[in-house]
Amino acid sequence: METEQTSRREALTAAAGLLTALLGALAGLALWLPYGRRGLFGAFEGERNTDVLLLGLPVLLVGGTVAALAVFALLRGRRRTALGLAVAVAGLAAAGFGFDVLAGPQAVSDCGSPC
Repeated sequence: METEQTSRREALTAAAGLLTALLGALAGLALWLPYGRRGLFGAFEGERNTDVLLLGLPVLLVGGTVAALAVFALLRGRRRTALGLAVAVAGLAAAGFGFDVLAGPQAVSDCGSPC
């Protein structure tokens, strides 16, 4: 009886972790959508910035997932795991800022006096 309850609790915890990761990925996708639309379709004379798709989307999907799992680990009392995941989120954010993964097309950002 004890092992059945333990396995059920572990299954529920695993399902909650999976749902948390899925919601984090969806949150990352929701954050990426405005930048992705502007970077892929909102440019002057058809100019595109494919880095928004090739770099920005994976960074935000993974970042959202890892951030959600960090909160999940913190709520479960696993501070070391949460700290490691928070460091991973900080690394992803630094890489994202370094590569400017959410940059719009050049014509949108360098619009001069005619605009």
